[in-house]
Amino acid sequence: MPGLDHDTRRSPLALAAGATGRRPRIAQVIPSLRVGGLEKVVLRLVESLGDPIEHLVVTPSGDGPLREDFPRGVRVVAMSEHHPSDRWNALRMARLFRAFRPDIVHTRNWTCIDAVIGARLARVPVVVHGEHGRDAADPHGRNPLRRRVRRWLAPLVTEFVTVSRDLARWLIEEVGVPARKVTHLCNGVDTKRFLPGDRDVARRALGVPDGLPVVGTVGRLDPVKDHAGLIRVFTQELGRRAAILVIAGDGPARPQLAELVRTCGAGGRIRLLGERDDIPLVLRALDLFVLPSVGEGISNAILEAMATGLPVVATRVGGNPELVADGRTGWLVEPGSTAALAEAMSGYLDDPALARRHGRAARERVEREFSLERMLAGYADLYRRCLARVRIR
Repeated sequence: MPGLDHDTRRSPLALAAGATGRRPRIAQVIPSLRVGGLEKVVLRLVESLGDPIEHLVVTPSGDGPLREDFPRGVRVVAMSEHHPSDRWNALRMARLFRAFRPDIVHTRNWTCIDAVIGARLARVPVVVHGEHGRDAADPHGRNPLRRRVRRWLAPLVTEFVTVSRDLARWLIEEVGVPARKVTHLCNGVDTKRFLPGDRDVARRALGVPDGLPVVGTVGRLDPVKDHAGLIRVFTQELGRRAAILVIAGDGPARPQLAELVRTCGAGGRIRLLGERDDIPLVLRALDLFVLPSVGEGISNAILEAMATGLPVVATRVGGNPELVADGRTGWLVEPGSTAALAEAMSGYLDDPALARRHGRAARERVEREFSLERMLAGYADLYRRCLARVRIR
């Protein structure tokens, strides 16, 4: 992983530290400490920036398993462990930032929007706000109140960062953020960790029967991902096929999904694996990856599946068309179309050679365009640019 440039002749980060005798400080504000795509991006970012930066990680939510993954010396604050998330959150954020005195506060998504106000109340010189995707309450970004708040707060934000071009277009054309303030930085995937491997070994480790095609998906069990729709397609449209469906992840929709599997009478063919720390192994066990979301930013799960050499069937929403080359690395279908989803899945199950060909093309595309190194370098450049305009206090 590339770190930041340590050459003091070229690095504003190093120059800033040298001028004050301390490291530049960045407060990373994230929605939760759960193991989610956005949160894993921030973890990789904090790890890669390393010693030149002093980090504070803040979430308005409660504690979670990701806390233990951040490097030693990084302070992690879960605010709702001590205070309810209410209209006073911005003031609590301001108090925290005054104590830490960050040079940059980097907030993300709607759930962290209070931190923008808190940062400015604390007179933080640079505020970056990232848009990584939308939740089930507003999957298409049409909520008028949320749009207005983002537009009102735009003057307080130094720079907006979006993980997809679709989100960048939405911010500019629909929310009304000035185009000069919007930067697009796509997520990246660790192609050394996620890569093709021995499928038989992976299946034995998961207890999946040999000789049957395995369809799967990975991610937080949230209504916006429409796992319920995938289960219905698998049991109703593909019910006569001898195949296995595996779903890895945890989240608020898990009880409903477990009940749906039970009522469908397909418990032997559908595996809810729960939260896993061996996702590369899970993906190597699959023949096909499916993501039927009704809304997306940029899906880390799709990138991980592509890096593993899997063809992807995904809905044509958000940033999915920016990742999946339709007809070359996978198929894109309209959200909510059970017939289209079933047809795309059946096409790969009927033609394993096509699935392998598209999987190889997916791996090549990730290596060429969506590497983790490219993403981390992009964020390092963003912070350099922001700190270049800051006179460190």
